[in-house]
Amino acid sequence: MQLLENFHSPLARLLLQFIVIILATRLLGSLFARFGQPRVIGEITAGILLGPSLFGWVWPAASGFIFPTESLGTLQLFSQIGVCIFMFVVGLELDLSHLKQKARVAWVISNTGIIVPFLLGLGVSVLLYPGFGSPVTPFTAFALFMGIAMSITAFPVLVRILKDRGMAKTPLGTMAIACAAVDDATAWAILALVIAITKASGLSSAVLSLGLVMVFVAAMLLVVRPRLSGWLGVDTSEGTQARGAIGAVLLFMTASALMTELMGIHALFGAFLAGVVMPQKKEFREYLTLQLQNLSGVFLLPLFFAFSGLRTHLGLLSNLGSWLICGGIIAVAVTGKLGGVMLASRFMGMNWKDSFSLGALMNTRGLVELVALNIGYDLGILPPAIFTMMVLMALVTTFITGPLLNLASGTRGIFLRNEPIRDPA
Repeated sequence: MQLLENFHSPLARLLLQFIVIILATRLLGSLFARFGQPRVIGEITAGILLGPSLFGWVWPAASGFIFPTESLGTLQLFSQIGVCIFMFVVGLELDLSHLKQKARVAWVISNTGIIVPFLLGLGVSVLLYPGFGSPVTPFTAFALFMGIAMSITAFPVLVRILKDRGMAKTPLGTMAIACAAVDDATAWAILALVIAITKASGLSSAVLSLGLVMVFVAAMLLVVRPRLSGWLGVDTSEGTQARGAIGAVLLFMTASALMTELMGIHALFGAFLAGVVMPQKKEFREYLTLQLQNLSGVFLLPLFFAFSGLRTHLGLLSNLGSWLICGGIIAVAVTGKLGGVMLASRFMGMNWKDSFSLGALMNTRGLVELVALNIGYDLGILPPAIFTMMVLMALVTTFITGPLLNLASGTRGIFLRNEPIRDPA
């Protein structure tokens, strides 16, 4: 039939993928949100279920028809655009003003929360590399990536959890936001370093890439940021003019992403930096955040969840040993992040209850972890089995945040007590 034959055109196939992916992610995201869990858990789960772990296993013919191998390149490109916009919003929401009153304490806690899981990740890599490492991937790259993957905190979902629980303006909430802001900036800087080392053909190439990035970051912060409001051609205090700046902002974000991609790092770092240097006017940033979250979170990020799910193959964990390794990775990730932050917080004078709560919040990984894991997969650092285990780690560590906070506050139950978390990140 003509109708069925037309489904084989690239555009028809892409539109069909959009429909299936958006329906699945919205459905499971809403389901998880109804039980007080971050929507991103349901959306990542939907992506996994659309992949070989369920849909491709139960109905391989339908899966092959909707997601043929030759169509995945286009799907990946659209998903990467969504991730760049998401990272721009992360940079946009990164408010370092929280550090003014808590700079020393936040730096100690957040850096401890990076160093401890990073070192544990290095130790885990020593055990995993002989059995899972690729012969073409140097151990150094594998170890560094495992270390940084263990260290990431999902700044956006942490902020949403605090807001939905009414904790954002509390002393604990402002400390968590300050620590997460430092953690976010530091972790992505280290990841950029790891990528430069991995992609470089030699030491001189790595040094050149890092040098270019450092010059670019300095130029963005010291030259571009003070003048950007005038360059965008808007009075950032006026909401009506802010609406007219969307096109210029997206152009600036795209150019920044292109620069870091050409430097051999990754486009998302440029997008993140573009968000960081946006004019500081609150109304302007809030408007941009709202508009771009709607575009990215509803339409483009679900493609990223699905593409990640197509790479996640639970069938690779085919025996008890594999599941024990996966459980060990999760245990190390929780111990390093929650334990490191909790002990550092206690050392800096916080009580045990708040120290534990802060550790639970900083243990949240969410979509930010998934972004980093896909970079590792694309670079050939993470083999499929380890990628699957790390995706499960991201899911579990995000899922247990609510129960751990309830435990700290003396509330029983595995779900969050307040309104569902609405944001896709």
